[in-house]
Amino acid sequence: MVVSKWGNSLAIRLPAAVVDALELHEGDDIEVVVASARIFELKKKPGREDFLARLRDFRGKLPADFTFDRNDANE
Repeated sequence: MVVSKWGNSLAIRLPAAVVDALELHEGDDIEVVVASARIFELKKKPGREDFLARLRDFRGKLPADFTFDRNDANE
């Protein structure tokens, strides 16, 4: 990968293998995490559909003894 100037910023072009592995599309949000001085990780941020799927999976799985107290929650 080559670092290029893009306006006032620097940019890299992702190889097709990385795009395919992360199933990236134009407009997707990604996160770059610096692991060490010369190593970084690239992660695809979950989209709205991913969050909705996680919520659907979670639905109805609270413990049987769970109670919600609105007053405690608003303190």
